[in-house]
Amino acid sequence: MVTLLQYIKKPKTLLISALKRLWWIPDRIYIQILFYLKMGRKLNLKNPQTFNEKLQWLKLYNRHDEYTIMVDKYEAKKYVASIIGDNYIIPTIGVWNSVDEIDFDILPDKFVLKTTNGGGSCGVVICKDKALLDIDKTKKRLNQSLKLNIYRSLKEWPYKNVKPRIIAEQYLEDSDGELKDYKFTCTDGTAHNVMICYDRNVGDTKFYFFDRDWNLLRLNKRGKNAPPNFTLPKPKSLDEMFDVAAKLSEGIPYLRVDLYNVNGRVYFGEMTFFPQSGFDNNLLKETDTLFGQYIKLPNKN
Repeated sequence: MVTLLQYIKKPKTLLISALKRLWWIPDRIYIQILFYLKMGRKLNLKNPQTFNEKLQWLKLYNRHDEYTIMVDKYEAKKYVASIIGDNYIIPTIGVWNSVDEIDFDILPDKFVLKTTNGGGSCGVVICKDKALLDIDKTKKRLNQSLKLNIYRSLKEWPYKNVKPRIIAEQYLEDSDGELKDYKFTCTDGTAHNVMICYDRNVGDTKFYFFDRDWNLLRLNKRGKNAPPNFTLPKPKSLDEMFDVAAKLSEGIPYLRVDLYNVNGRVYFGEMTFFPQSGFDNNLLKETDTLFGQYIKLPNKN
């Protein structure tokens, strides 16, 4: 809960909160105001150049019904399976319309709960030991996520008509006892690079970019400041992951494809059209420019 003192210290937070109550104003005006408040500069929609700018353009002018399926945590599985096969899909244990429908007694000792309409880690509950799970807290977290509307607050159109539900998935972990994310930057059938995310379990998630040959790309602050010859263990099936990500992005101007690698076996995670919703102030200026150059904007639809 944001306190009055926090609003006083950060007036932009107050303005953004006020803007979200005006979600009904035209999307273009809303996005222009929000971009200025979050990024501190005017949004160029007439001739967008940077990654953040082009993502805002795509929110407004690149809307297709299948995008709603692709961001729905439940429906996306069927969509992805139709393209690359069932063997990449994390098994679903159950799906429910409300938290009161969940029968925790039938769930295994380890599982993951997700809301179908949530973005990123929003509405995700990872249970490693059901005996220690706070069910009331879990239900509260899921209920809060079910009420969210990412279209209203951030104008991410694919989420506008997602049906809010809850799914339970099989719990996965690799030989290190964690589940590393591999996030691929893709444009129209080309996977340009991958960002590996690890050490989530210790509360200090680390992010590094690599190319297909597993060369470090100094595209973020941590990578830029890494020592010479820095590297990480190359994951098994890296080429397969690049191929899968590229295939899923065919015909789409920009798509981040998130995959998991469990001891060499590749699993689909999710697809993201707008990382950080296109308001990433932490992105290096040169990376914002480079990723913007990757995206070839289509005709308005």
